[in-house]
Amino acid sequence: QVQLVESGGGLVQPGGSLRLSCVASGFTFGIYTIRWYRQAPGKEREYVAAITSLGGTNYGDSVKGRVTISRDNAKDTAYLHMNNLNEEDTAVYFCHADGPQKYWGQGTQVTVSS
Repeated sequence: QVQLVESGGGLVQPGGSLRLSCVASGFTFGIYTIRWYRQAPGKEREYVAAITSLGGTNYGDSVKGRVTISRDNAKDTAYLHMNNLNEEDTAVYFCHADGPQKYWGQGTQVTVSS
């Protein structure tokens, strides 16, 4: 059974940090490009970051400099480290696997509020 399961979201104060995880199962994680997206209430889904199977990374303009994407293929897991969070980062964060097939996780809520 193919699964992508995000975790690590929660409530954080402005200026705080979070690390999101995306754990994969049921497919060959290591050959897939992994992307993170987010969707805030009433807004379209927004690209956040990507990491290729070889470790190349790319970031969306709204998070560049504050976010780091990484992966551990031995653990079938991708991570999104987010620093200096602000209220505009409040959203549901989704993990996406892009390869021979395409898979989505169900998302994890990040709320930035004082």
